[in-house]
Amino acid sequence: MKMKNLTVLLLLGLFFNGICQIDQSSGDIIKLELSSAPFPHSARTNGHTYSDKFYPADKHYSDSTVMVFIPNSFTESEKTDFVIYFHGWYNNIDTACSKFKILEQFSGSNKNAILIFPEGPKNAPDSFGGKLEDENGFKKMMKDILAEIIKLKKISSDKIGNIILSGHSGAYRVISFILMRGGLTANIKEVFLFDALYAELEKYAHWFTNYNGKLINIFTDNGGTKEDSYSLMDDLKGWQIPFLLKEEDEISGSELKENKLIFIHSKLGHNDVLTNNENLKRFLSASCLK
Repeated sequence: MKMKNLTVLLLLGLFFNGICQIDQSSGDIIKLELSSAPFPHSARTNGHTYSDKFYPADKHYSDSTVMVFIPNSFTESEKTDFVIYFHGWYNNIDTACSKFKILEQFSGSNKNAILIFPEGPKNAPDSFGGKLEDENGFKKMMKDILAEIIKLKKISSDKIGNIILSGHSGAYRVISFILMRGGLTANIKEVFLFDALYAELEKYAHWFTNYNGKLINIFTDNGGTKEDSYSLMDDLKGWQIPFLLKEEDEISGSELKENKLIFIHSKLGHNDVLTNNENLKRFLSASCLK
């Protein structure tokens, strides 16, 4: 994994109870193997076929890794805030961290929160969220994560504060199911979609209208999300729900902070909306997190 501005200093590798802990110069990366992780899942026991190509379960749907990143600046409080990130198609935790500078952007936001990155369909063209699509699946995973990092003495409280869900491209599906029936919907205050609004619009609309959620949806011309983005905006107009539509190079930090439903049109490519302008960092900086 290559990371600019994040010096990777391997100090200690410990394997116990399925946990690999690696200390880094800007924070701790803890890799957990959890039974509540998205995969394996019974719906992918026999693998998955897409465009006549078969993706076997052992290579693409058997990794139960959940990465936890705790920045050195993190200070424990009564409740712990979390940012959850999900990768898109043909990616995995390591490739996404390297390609999209996930850890660097999270650290750069200087927010007092812990980053969680579950492994999704690994290097596969698939948006399925595995066990995180199941009833209370997200709640179960978060409970297990808390138990493990408490064991490691990283925190002492199992109380969850605010949660932000974020993801690129195919991550739209798992996020939508977490909003609908993940079990912690009341804690989810914000959602960041990086060229990812392909479907499940009704799940997002139900969340932000019933839970007063904040949605930032950045979309491109050729990423396949433009039509659904404008469709949702048309619905909002019909429902007389205010929203903000801005060009990426025109939106200000105060606008990101003050508005609840934000649609951002980007002239960048599908894989550039996360990194070129450090939008994950920008959105986090304007978020409700302290």
